[in-house]
Amino acid sequence: MAANTQFSIATHIMACLGRAPGEAISSTLIAGSVNTSPSFVRRVLAKLSRSGLVETATGKNGACWLARTPRAISLLDIYRAVDAPKAFAIHQYPVDKRCTVSSHIKSALGRVLDETQQGLEQRLSRISLAQVIADLNKK
Repeated sequence: MAANTQFSIATHIMACLGRAPGEAISSTLIAGSVNTSPSFVRRVLAKLSRSGLVETATGKNGACWLARTPRAISLLDIYRAVDAPKAFAIHQYPVDKRCTVSSHIKSALGRVLDETQQGLEQRLSRISLAQVIADLNKK
């Protein structure tokens, strides 16, 4: 199963923008940092823009910039903006009604996974983009 990288790529893009506050940056420049295509970056930027995290200007000299300060953007904001999948999912195989485990695993595991997801989101809500950028600047 392939890992989903939507959140980490969106955070990478936001960190690029946050390191140059108030400066308009092109998707081509960001794509070089992410090591992907500008069109892919623009698709992610569209999601971030719809969520009010970035603003964009289209056209030949198109660019983007943060809509809020890095301190006012949480990692949860970014996570939700790109509609990243939940950390874990329960399989969708049919239930074997003759088996106690098969009959009840989804509800038992579902509670644990819901709590885990809530914990993840609570933690992301406490970390700002500014903190990520500060950590980058230490390196």
